[in-house]
Amino acid sequence: MPGKCSMARCWMPRNSIGRNKGRFLRVAVRATLCPVDTQIDHLQPRSHEDSAQAALLERLRRGEDAAFEEMVREIGPRLHAVAFKMLGRADDAQDAVQDVFLNAIRGLHAFDGRSLLSTWLHRITVTTCLMKLRTRRRKPECQIDELLPRFIPDGHQETSSQPWKPAPAAGIEQAEVAKLVREKIAELPEQFREVLVLRDVVGMTTEETAAMLDASLPLVKTRLHRARQALKTLLDPYFAEIRP
Repeated sequence: MPGKCSMARCWMPRNSIGRNKGRFLRVAVRATLCPVDTQIDHLQPRSHEDSAQAALLERLRRGEDAAFEEMVREIGPRLHAVAFKMLGRADDAQDAVQDVFLNAIRGLHAFDGRSLLSTWLHRITVTTCLMKLRTRRRKPECQIDELLPRFIPDGHQETSSQPWKPAPAAGIEQAEVAKLVREKIAELPEQFREVLVLRDVVGMTTEETAAMLDASLPLVKTRLHRARQALKTLLDPYFAEIRP
């Protein structure tokens, strides 16, 4: 990933399952797709940032070029981390963030300032990446029902779940695993894929995910549960331990 200075130059506009199993899968997905150097916290308001970002916002509204450069330099890397998590390719993430900054400047008049500037930009970044994911040419999606576990009348699964092998710690093998996980996530139906990406890859809360997708909490919870089950089914042939 490029450093702050190079990213700032690139982004400048040209013209100025059971609970335990579900938790295990969630942690595994996030650990695989979110390396330490791209992990970020939620961009929630922090008291020491309020005054600085409020001042930066006023300078942006006045059209100061230096203010735009500061916004790109200070907030850009965090947005790039979010975009990279969602899109999986550095070039795509950089293009997305450039679109975010350009659209933010054009729509600055509509920002009411009730949240941090970084929080607003974070939301625009997620929306932009969702749109890019929806327009990508993908392999045919799987039918979700075909990937969910089947149960017998007594409530037990027809086929018992198998434990997964330990995940690789680092290096080429981990990169290959990350690529495989992304490919399998891409096979999920769009409505389930989006919930999974926002909750388990980006790390949004259920409430934030529901607001982002304009969906009810129960619907998001149901889709997330099914998405995790389906993803585990898709990954089992690669990660499940073979018992004698």
